Amino acid sequence: MVFLNGKEYELENMTLAAVLDVFKFDVRTIAVELNEEIIPKSTYNHTILKDGDIVEVVSFVGGG
Repeated sequence: MVFLNGKEYELENMTLAAVLDVFKFDVRTIAVELNEEIIPKSTYNHTILKDGDIVEVVSFVGGG
């Protein structure tokens, strides 16, 4: 199981990029933390999720 924003999913062996696509995240407006480390966008395509990983996706919202 992989935890994505606090919920459990069967996402093992998927790339981070594939998961973000499946869940329709706009990679231009998010930051991703994997196991308490910020992940650079340039590594999304080759970051493979493993059992027990904790992924947090934070969306940026404009305002003012």
